[in-house]
Amino acid sequence: MSREAGLDLVQSFLVLAEELNFRRASERLNLDQSALTRRIQKLEHLLNFRLLERTTREVGLTLAGRSFYQDNAHLLARYDESIRAARRIAEGKTGSLRLAYMNFAATELMPSAVARFRATHPHIDIALLYRRTQAQKIALANDEIDVGYMLGPFDHSEFHTVQLLSERLYVITPRSHAMLRLESITPADLADQDVILGEMAEWDEYRSRLDDLFSSEGIRLRVTMEASNTLALTGLVAAGLGITILPESLISFLGRNVEARPIMHPDFRSRTILAWKRANRAPQVQAFVAVARMLASTGA
Repeated sequence: MSREAGLDLVQSFLVLAEELNFRRASERLNLDQSALTRRIQKLEHLLNFRLLERTTREVGLTLAGRSFYQDNAHLLARYDESIRAARRIAEGKTGSLRLAYMNFAATELMPSAVARFRATHPHIDIALLYRRTQAQKIALANDEIDVGYMLGPFDHSEFHTVQLLSERLYVITPRSHAMLRLESITPADLADQDVILGEMAEWDEYRSRLDDLFSSEGIRLRVTMEASNTLALTGLVAAGLGITILPESLISFLGRNVEARPIMHPDFRSRTILAWKRANRAPQVQAFVAVARMLASTGA
């Protein structure tokens, strides 16, 4: 087919081939009948064969016209779908999103945002990746992930961040622990306690922030055991092997064999942030950030 036979000419023929009536085809195309006739004549001239058999009473397809129609009937549907697909990409409603998270975001922050985002962007594939905070920073820099839930603060000229949650730190003890008899628990009350914390390989950022907080009060935590995850920490505490320190968002997941009390100090808080690269302007990234911010601001 000649490259000069543009989509408007082919579209006009396909509609006319379906209607076999110039008036109805003209109405579908929003053209007057004379303009439609000129389009068909131009297409036949460019193709160098007749598409239609015309009489004063009816319109029919030639054998060549029928073949041309059958081979191109899919053209408009595919063209329309290509427009819809491109529009979804432009609006951030299709594609993929690589989302990393750490322990403290896994309980509520990340799952609620993913659920809300999937409801409004069902065509976007979401890959969830567990990464500790420092590993997320490296992955963002290397374009291995798009967005990350991590411990904050994180100030860097190449990244955008938004704080989603600032929560109080709690001391977790066995149910019969002596500290539970205190009217309130301060950082100083933890000075001589056996403390169980997450392993440095996974909990390094959190432990570093705990060290900074207690050091600012002149206290050095006595870490006697380490565990790989929150479940193991809770089990060791419940067995009477020490106490641990966790953010408020984890309290409801600890079970009945331990007790939780807030550490009464305004600075003893854990902050969860969302971070993404400034150079990453993908619509789906901006859309997810908007959802996460909205949920955090409403507490939904």
